[in-house]
Amino acid sequence: MDKGRESRWEKDAMTVEIVFALVTAVALAAAVFAVALVLALAFDLSGSTSKAVLKGGALVGSAVGMWRLVRVLYRFDTERRKGH
Repeated sequence: MDKGRESRWEKDAMTVEIVFALVTAVALAAAVFAVALVLALAFDLSGSTSKAVLKGGALVGSAVGMWRLVRVLYRFDTERRKGH
């Protein structure tokens, strides 16, 4: 096998890891936003306060989702470079 070329197995593993990272990132972001939505509904917040809580939930959810995506892919790359 040539040095620097990836085998089919390695390409498949990368694809699986990317899909896993995307799915878990979206699920985590949705969960964080759902918490904000439940808080807004449970405390019967007024219009502007409710919008602020939902925007904050969307912002925090997006940040947490991106963190998860980067963390999973970075961990996979580190393990791949070690040869595991």
